[in-house]
This record gives sequence, C-alpha cells and structure tokens, in this order.
Amino acid sequence: MVQRSRGAAAVLASSELAVIEPQREFAFSEADFRSLAQLAYEHAGIVLSDSKRNLVYSRLSRRLRALGLTSFRQYREYLANNLPELESFINAISTNLTKFFREAHHFDHFRTHVAVPFTQAAHGASGRRLRVWSAGCSTGEEAYTIAVVLKREIRNVHSHDVRILATDIDTDVLAKGMRGQYPVGSIDEVPKTYREYFEHVDGDRQSPNIAIDDDIKKLVVFRQLNLMERWPFTGNFDAIFCRNVMIYFDWKTKAALVERFTQKIKPGGWLYIGHSESLIGSHPGLRLVGRTVYRREA
Repeated sequence: MVQRSRGAAAVLASSELAVIEPQREFAFSEADFRSLAQLAYEHAGIVLSDSKRNLVYSRLSRRLRALGLTSFRQYREYLANNLPELESFINAISTNLTKFFREAHHFDHFRTHVAVPFTQAAHGASGRRLRVWSAGCSTGEEAYTIAVVLKREIRNVHSHDVRILATDIDTDVLAKGMRGQYPVGSIDEVPKTYREYFEHVDGDRQSPNIAIDDDIKKLVVFRQLNLMERWPFTGNFDAIFCRNVMIYFDWKTKAALVERFTQKIKPGGWLYIGHSESLIGSHPGLRLVGRTVYRREA
C-alpha cells in the first residue's frame, strides 16, 4: 500500500508511472488520475483534462475521508468493488453552477415563442399538452425559471397537461431541487414580475431562505438521468434546455447527444444551449435562429 506523503514533496515511483507529487494528504498518482478520468468519461461522458487534476483531487478527497481510505489507489479498488460508490463519484466530480434566469435572453425567447403561442392556441380550452425538458438541471433553478414563465403566461396552466422534466446525473443536486428552497439572495436577479412565485420559508420574513410556490413546484418533475444512457421516455418535447452541460464533453459525445436531442424535439420545437457552447458544424435537423437558440426543422 502506498503511504501518505509527509515531506514538502514526495516522489511516487511505481510500475505504473513515476511522477513528482506535491505534498498531499493522500497519495495521488498519474495512474490514479488517468483511471478516474477514464471512468468519468465512460460512465458520464465527462472529459477531465490535465487542468482538472487538482479539482479531482480536492473533490474526491472528501470521499476518501468519509470512507477511511488513505490513497487514491485504495479508492480505485473500492470503486471497482462497490457499484453504489459510482454514484457518489459522479456526484463529486460534477460541476453544478446555475441560477434563476441565467442567460435571460433564452427565457425571453421561450416566453414569446412557446408560452405565449400556447396560450393563444388554447383559446380558453383546457387539456392541451406541453412538455419542456431541463437536461442537466442541477439544483433546479433553470426548471423553476421555466415554470414561472409558463405560470405567468398561462394563467390556467393547471387545467392543461403541462409538465417540465428536470433531470441530472447528480442525486445530491436533484434532492436540493426537489426541496425547492434557496438562499434569499438567489432571487436578486429575478425580474419583479416573477417575484410573486417565491416566498419566505414558513412565512418568516427573517428567514435566510426562500421557497418555490407550491403551484410552481407541481409543474416540475425531477428525475435522475445519465444523458449517456437510455432515455426512459417516449414522447417528444416542445423545448429542450441543455445549457452549459456539453462543455464537459468531447466533440464526438456532443454530436451524438445533439442528434438524440433533435430526435426528441417536436418539429418546430426549440433547443437552448449554453452561451459558451456551439454546435459543431451544421445539423440537418436544426436551424440557428438566435443566440444559442435552435429550431427543429419540420
């Protein structure tokens, strides 16, 4: 077993590879990093470049402490023999950065091209179907933003078949999303017209947290989903939001995922991707119509 480094620097020499490691609580070799990076790619499509080495060490060190392990080699062995730990591994290395009304132009477009047309087409009738998918929903702010936009424009929204599917591979962030409670400061950038859908927890105006209105929560269904695996639904969506998720994938994985998204969008429906993302080349089924907004061709 490799022992913990105690000096200012430790030289890790093994049959796998010899590298110079900085002083660390846990032994962490080049082979450890490569093995864990490969596992992240195979299971979740996440590409961990060399620049992510310290991030991997920092986040997974918490798991080693929790499990009472003393090296990353031990952790690799534990992963190989304890399948449930794979979920904790993916949770640890996933990056979850989100907020309400992030990239607000997407929600302006969604309001005018999805919510408003739905209301106009309904003409007072009930029972119309609308499906939106927040893929890589993190702690739920994106899905709830979609929900408040729909609720404001479709006043009788609960008389229709309107649902937002919010999925993520990380079970920890899904649990937070389902609770629907956030720090008060998280709604600082929410437009005033939508503030009515947020309330202080237990009605206490001194509470440091706000809660999502129950009528809004009813519109959102949270589910764990690995985008790399089979998708357990058959219907198509009027709009899909997959923003700042594909930046962690290589071009091959990204192209395959966009193709799958395209097949799950109704003709005339919409795909919203992150501001730092773009589709590689053109896609025969999608047309760019705005800043990182694509429409599914008929």
